[in-house]
Amino acid sequence: MFERSRKGERALLIQPFTAGHSDPSLLEEFAELARSAGGTVVGSVSARIDRPNPATLIGSGKVEEALDLCNAADADLVLVNHTLSPVQERNLERALQRRVVDRTGLILDIFAQRARSHEGKLQVELAQLRHMATRLVRGWTHLERQRGGSIGLRGPGETQLETDRRLLAKRVDALQARLAKVEVQRTQMRRARVRHGVPRVALVGYTNAGKSTLFNALSGADAYEADQLFATLDPTVRRLDLPGGEVVLADTVGFVRDLPHDLVAAFRSTLSEAREADLLLHLVDAADPAREERIVQVDEVLREIGAGEIPQLLVFNKIDRLDECPARCDASEDGGIGRAWVSARTGAGLAGLRDAIVTRLSRERLTGRLTLPPTAGRLRARLFAAGAVQGEVADETGWRIEFDLPVGTVRRILGEGHPGSDELRDLLGVDDSA
Repeated sequence: MFERSRKGERALLIQPFTAGHSDPSLLEEFAELARSAGGTVVGSVSARIDRPNPATLIGSGKVEEALDLCNAADADLVLVNHTLSPVQERNLERALQRRVVDRTGLILDIFAQRARSHEGKLQVELAQLRHMATRLVRGWTHLERQRGGSIGLRGPGETQLETDRRLLAKRVDALQARLAKVEVQRTQMRRARVRHGVPRVALVGYTNAGKSTLFNALSGADAYEADQLFATLDPTVRRLDLPGGEVVLADTVGFVRDLPHDLVAAFRSTLSEAREADLLLHLVDAADPAREERIVQVDEVLREIGAGEIPQLLVFNKIDRLDECPARCDASEDGGIGRAWVSARTGAGLAGLRDAIVTRLSRERLTGRLTLPPTAGRLRARLFAAGAVQGEVADETGWRIEFDLPVGTVRRILGEGHPGSDELRDLLGVDDSA
């Protein structure tokens, strides 16, 4: 068994691909992830895996090629742009005589470096422990030794591996309990904003699209920004004064293709700022050749976290990197504003973006009157909690309520299944058969 290097900075990249799906941008993005983690890329190997090897993922010939490149470039770490099973990871380490980290492990490492808030650190640790749970046996043979055998320790005993798994499970339970308390606090803060009737806008988009830069430019905040993947993880919320009133603007963690499911689950509470928003500013790097593909990938993650139905305003950032691309707002098919072209760095188009946000928020509201029967007390209370009630008349038949609230909030209320919500559903024009 080899001794793992503690350095892990000079990295060889392995890019698996299937027939007809060799995309150079995959390796470029993976190299950027490696640099974001603090590594130095010293070489790369592309390996076709039409039939993944259950033992090592890639074929034996590619394993030998990777070993030769590691020796030639003095690499002390191998990064694989694919999810590895514990067995594959262990076998590759034995064959390459170097530490091996898959895509999930690399992203987890970046998140561990970037998390700053108490909640963010808890979420990262939880994701790391869940990932580690299946990898306790990799290369650590001493963990399999039975405790006992000495005076006072004889008996059935417990392997060190079993002890570590038990302690790990206890730590996971403790983290989940602490995160549940943090989520309660965050939910109470969101409810307070809802009661005050302040519209909520969340910045979402592919990582390194410039969300934090735009957030600072719009709100005057000083959120950390850098030209690197996952520069910020922790959500930042600020009030933003607009011509139509003030809104709450939230900056969220960036997305990336094939985001590990453990991370999506762990950061569900952080991403709830996007899930509970009335409008999403979907930020896109206008200078990225694969920008349309990035839009699709972000939409997939939004659907996965339950934010796929929230109205979006596409914001194409970094137009200063394009030739002859003026700041502007494009109309959508329904006559509204569908796309805005801006530069958060130079400030071009930000005034138009502010107006577009006001216009979209005004269009994404539902105003009307409801007649609620006495059995709809929960729905009435929910409308009051949302700050939606403009006026009310009560008699023996129930309540006649005048309301005004965002369409996104209406959809969430309907999803809660309150009795008496049929009339609200009709006003929204929701088809139950859909």
